Amino acid sequence: MKITNVEAFWLRCPIPKEKQHTSDYGLLTDFDMTLVVITTDEGLQGFGEAKAAVGSSGGCASIVHCIEHDLKPILLGKSVRNITRLWEEMYNGTRDHYALARGRKFPVLGRRGLTISAMSGIDTALWDLKGKMLNVPVVDLLGGACREKMPAYASGGWADVNNIGAQLKSYVDKGFQGVKMRVGVMDDTVQKSVDRVKAARAALGPDIKLMVDAHGTFSVPEAKQFCRGVADCNVYWFEEPISPDNKKGTAEVRASTHIPIAAGESEYTSFDIHELLELRAIDVIQPDAAIIGGISEAMRVGHLASVHQAELAPHCWGSAFSFMAGLTVAFASPSATIIEFSLGGNPMMYDLVKEKITVINGEIDVPSAPGLGVTPDWDFVKQFKQPV
Repeated sequence: MKITNVEAFWLRCPIPKEKQHTSDYGLLTDFDMTLVVITTDEGLQGFGEAKAAVGSSGGCASIVHCIEHDLKPILLGKSVRNITRLWEEMYNGTRDHYALARGRKFPVLGRRGLTISAMSGIDTALWDLKGKMLNVPVVDLLGGACREKMPAYASGGWADVNNIGAQLKSYVDKGFQGVKMRVGVMDDTVQKSVDRVKAARAALGPDIKLMVDAHGTFSVPEAKQFCRGVADCNVYWFEEPISPDNKKGTAEVRASTHIPIAAGESEYTSFDIHELLELRAIDVIQPDAAIIGGISEAMRVGHLASVHQAELAPHCWGSAFSFMAGLTVAFASPSATIIEFSLGGNPMMYDLVKEKITVINGEIDVPSAPGLGVTPDWDFVKQFKQPV
């Protein structure tokens, strides 16, 4: 089965006003994503997502251009079966024959950044295609599921100190046994973040898992101060305490606290994750399948997690396609025990696809449909496609 077309669509959909929230990224009014579509000579289609931002909003024109003008020519006429070889050909460019002959990388200049995001969408679409071609879910192609169900944690928590307890409790009332809240520069002071976390723990009681996410906005001294302030709050993990550009600083924060440190959503390829692990900077690894290099690279990160006895918790703040990719990797990885489920305003998760993704009693079942199990609503795509 040969690849006959590769397309990319930048979609931007307004978030309903009643579901908008404000964080360090400001008031989020729109959700963006790049939908990647690969078509074969037999008319079969695979779908993937490439992201230009870890959050909700980010212009995707550069990704669309990269896919349609730089990567598409590499893929046309090739077999969809050889996903690993196609990944190497995209990553190594015109020197791919050296890479494949000598068994090591000869990467293009875009070995990090939006080129890898573009490859992520293509790689995910190829896995979706291969699963459909063989009539099996992608998780079966990755060795099968390590468990039948997986707990999901509710990702949200932007309310102020007087309302954060009620907001997180509303997630627990839906069945979630784990919740994540945002902290950091959006609170103006470290003490205000500490006070919000203390209010959250008081409202949740001792048994609900509580994660906190600073979106990389604290300085090293601020992150240490925050850790001291919430030391008795039984925080399950502290996510992106400081800028991802300061990996040694992240290691310094980790060395100062007993709270597990999480990061990885802003990293490209397993090489970046390897560096974090070598610096002893993280306990929880969070690759985003739409950024890190697709399902292929997310699985390599999963193997690193296993080798380093770290927890794998894929970042799943995106469309239904990157969510199903991250979920599939999590089910196939022995190091993953919990998955992120967005409770923010996200039309790409709920309105872009025909299928409904459900969490029942705080758990989600192993994917069972061929491929990734989700298909785009083409009327939605047509309505929200952006000019490039």
